[in-house]
Amino acid sequence: MSARRRHPRSISYLAAASIAALAVTACASSASTGGKVSSGPITIGMSLPMTGPVADVSKSGLQGYQLWSSQLNAAGGLLGHQVKLDVLDNGFDPNQTATDYTRLISQDKVNLLLGTFSSLLNAPASAIAARQGMLYVEPSGGVASLFTRGFTNLFFAQPGTTTTEPDRFVAWITSLPASQRPATAAYITQDDPSASPAVAAFKTRLQALGIKTVYDQTYDPSTTNFDSIASSVARARPQLVIQGAVADDGAQFVRSLEKLNFSPAMLFQTNAPADAAYPSAIGRQNAEGVFTAEAWSPQAKYPGNATFVAAYTKKFGSPPTEDAANSYTAGQVLAAAVRAVGRIDQKALAAWLHTHTVSTIVGPLRWNAAGDPEGSLLLAQWQGGKLQIVAPKSAATTSHIVTVKPAWAR
Repeated sequence: MSARRRHPRSISYLAAASIAALAVTACASSASTGGKVSSGPITIGMSLPMTGPVADVSKSGLQGYQLWSSQLNAAGGLLGHQVKLDVLDNGFDPNQTATDYTRLISQDKVNLLLGTFSSLLNAPASAIAARQGMLYVEPSGGVASLFTRGFTNLFFAQPGTTTTEPDRFVAWITSLPASQRPATAAYITQDDPSASPAVAAFKTRLQALGIKTVYDQTYDPSTTNFDSIASSVARARPQLVIQGAVADDGAQFVRSLEKLNFSPAMLFQTNAPADAAYPSAIGRQNAEGVFTAEAWSPQAKYPGNATFVAAYTKKFGSPPTEDAANSYTAGQVLAAAVRAVGRIDQKALAAWLHTHTVSTIVGPLRWNAAGDPEGSLLLAQWQGGKLQIVAPKSAATTSHIVTVKPAWAR
C-alpha cells in the first residue's frame, strides 16, 4: 500500500511543513540546475523515509527506483551516461526532507531530482525544487492542495489525485438503472489530507446525482474504536457507505459494522482495501464486493507492466507493491523527458512534460499546467478473494461487477 495513503498526517502539519520548506528555500544557496554532463554519471537525487514509521513500505519504493535505474543503465543510461542514485534518509520528517533536498541541490549538485513518498514529505520537497528551478517528478503525494501553489515544475506520476478519485465509481453508479442506484449515502473519513478531500469530492458528486446524505462524520487519526460511529451509521441505514480510510481504520470500521450486523448494499473505502491483508482482517467472505481505487495493478496490460512485474519479482524475490510501481513510473516519466529534450535543461524538461503524453506501466500519463495528471485512478473491487480491476476497460481484469455487496458472514 502506498506510503502516502497508509499513515496518518494532520492537515495542519502538512501546511506547516510547506511553510517551513519555503523558509528553508529562502536561505538556500543558488543551486545548479543541471546543464551539460561532461563526464561521469548523471546523478539523480532523492530523500526517502528509509527509517521511521513508513520504513516498511518505503523499502519497496526505493527498490522500484533501483530496478528502473539498473534497467536504464543496462540499456545505455541517459544521454550516453550511466545513472547514479543519490539517496538520503529523511526518517519521515518533513523538516529533514526540506534539508535533504536543499543539500542534494546545493551541496551534492545532483543533475536531476525524483520525489519522495506521501503528501506530507512531497509538500516541502517540491517547494525546494520549485525555488531552485529543478524539475520534480513525485511517485506519490496526490493531495489536491499540492497542485494549487503555482509550481510549473511539479509532476505527479500517477493516473489521478484525490480530486479525481471518485471518477470511475461515480461513472459506474451513473451507468446503473435508476432502480439499482443507491438512494442514500453515509460519509465518514479520517482527518487526513488525502482521505478527507476525496470523501468531500464523493459527497459533492453523489449528491449531484440525487443521492441523499444521511450521515457525515470526520474522525481523529488516533481513532481505533469505531463502535459509536458504526452505530450512528447503522441507525441512518444508508444504502451506500463511503469511508476515507487510511490504513487499519478501514478494517476496524468494518468489524464494528459486522458486530451490529449492518451491511450496506455498497461500500467504498479509500486506500485500506488495497492492502493484501485486508480480507484476513475482516474475513475473506466479508471483503466480497468492497470497492476501492488504485493507481496501479500488476495485471493491467499497459506496455511494459508485465515485464516490470517479472523483473522486480526476480530481482527482489517478491512481487512489486504499488509503491514500487509508483517510483518506477516516476523514473519512466523523468527518463522520457530527458531523452526527448536531449539535454538536462530543467525548464525545457518541464515544458516538454506539459505538452506531451508519456507511456508508463500505469498507462499513458499527461498533465495540466499545475502538474496534476489528467486522468483517473483504477476502480477495484474484491471478488472471490482477489482484488479485481473493474474499470477502465483498458485495465480491467474482469468484466463482472458485484452490484450488491453480500451480507456479512458470521
